[in-house]
Amino acid sequence: MAAIQWIQLIVALSFLVVIHELGHFSFARLFKVRVEKFYVFFNPKLSIFRMKKVDGKWRFSFFAPNVEPVVIEQTDPITHEAKKDEKGNILYRPMTDEEIAALPEGDWRRDPDNTEWGIGWIPFGGYCSIAGMVDETKAATDLPSEPQPWEYRSKKAWQRLLIILGGILVNFVAALLMFGAILHHWGEDSLPLSQVDRGLYYAPILEEEGFRQQDLILSIDGEEVEYLADAVQAIVIEGKRDVVVLRDGEQVSLRLSEDLGTRFLALHNEHDRIERAKAHKDNTYQKRPYVFISYYVPFVVDSVVENHAAFFGGMQKGDSVVSINGEPTPCTVMVQNALAMHPCDSVTVGYFRQGEYQEAHLFIGDHCKMGVVMKPLTAFITPVHKDYTLLEAIPAGIKYGWDQLVMYVKQFRIVFTKEGAESLGGFGAIKSMFPGFWDWQAFWYMTAFLSLILAFMNFLPIPALDGGYVLLLLLEIITGKQIPDKWLEKINNVGFWILIALLIYANGNDIFKAFF
Repeated sequence: MAAIQWIQLIVALSFLVVIHELGHFSFARLFKVRVEKFYVFFNPKLSIFRMKKVDGKWRFSFFAPNVEPVVIEQTDPITHEAKKDEKGNILYRPMTDEEIAALPEGDWRRDPDNTEWGIGWIPFGGYCSIAGMVDETKAATDLPSEPQPWEYRSKKAWQRLLIILGGILVNFVAALLMFGAILHHWGEDSLPLSQVDRGLYYAPILEEEGFRQQDLILSIDGEEVEYLADAVQAIVIEGKRDVVVLRDGEQVSLRLSEDLGTRFLALHNEHDRIERAKAHKDNTYQKRPYVFISYYVPFVVDSVVENHAAFFGGMQKGDSVVSINGEPTPCTVMVQNALAMHPCDSVTVGYFRQGEYQEAHLFIGDHCKMGVVMKPLTAFITPVHKDYTLLEAIPAGIKYGWDQLVMYVKQFRIVFTKEGAESLGGFGAIKSMFPGFWDWQAFWYMTAFLSLILAFMNFLPIPALDGGYVLLLLLEIITGKQIPDKWLEKINNVGFWILIALLIYANGNDIFKAFF
């Protein structure tokens, strides 16, 4: 299962990096800037595969050392020694057309206007090396001393701005198109709260706030709530406090605590620690998410797994579980919570079969499960399905994608809280967002969502990210002064170490959660 999740993550990120870099590439070529290399994955020292059109023919190479840059050392005309900067770095200049023409036929350094395409051997990300640009592939000392007309740094500020924004723009547009394609191909299934007749389940923290089991949320801060996810976002993410619920046919107003969102995150993190401990004890244990609000539906057995607890206890399809060890469990979440309190223990399961109350004594083991498949949610709540024509799917995909981006931006502020920082995750956390089996609809949905995240994160004004370049270019447009390459390199170095620190922290959280 985990292997399939990792494969989906690598495929999705590789695809997104390629189209992101194609955005930079397209605008660079539009403004006649040379793009020296375009690589999927990174290729220090050597490449798994590379190709380039040289002397009118496509040339290919496998597992070969990287091509030398199309530059030559600058030499002192008197001493004929290599020129160096104040740090002792050798200075280079671009080869002249005559020097390039003098290279042997078939030399990959010929035809510098043509891009070298390749695949690196470190399966992480990728890059587009734009001539005359200080970025993750080049330092200021790697550039020729004099700007050339085909270089990035020689172009006007607005052109450079579009080259930088190209990657962000492509990721954003691609996400909207993917959402539209998903709606056109699979349609949309939803569970509006108007279809719910049994009410909702609320975690104990919400019962403390005045909610009662089976209350149905009608509005929050005066706005009608259409879906369950909207209610969770409004309460936890947006911090809205005035809730109106339908209770026993009457509308009841509730005023929630200001710190409810942070208290929920703290409980979520504590629950996650407990579930990790169970998973470490038994690596086949499947962690249960912390349920904040859910649908209030009964736990009805749809099928019994052979040679598991319920099978030996005589339970059958159609049995409706109503208690665990005498504790009433009228809804699915309550059954799951009650079972989780008795790992590797015997429990008495009360259930109704054709209107008759019966009991089964089961040993549920470390997994805290009876060994049954319960009826799906759609057996109790009728989903609303909508199909989209191509013309309908385009605006619907744009709206859906924009709503997802707004939701993510609102969630992003939680990162700056203590509870949010604790829940921050890296690639392991992103991997877990994919299903443990290959499902094309889920894959493309997650890819579209990650494309939105990539666009947003790259737009942040952090040095070394696209947003950092955008900020500096806007300052240049306002002041009319271009930032020197040496200063740009220093700024990028600061941003690089900030990003490394964030990656270490986020992925360190994943590693800590995996082992502790």
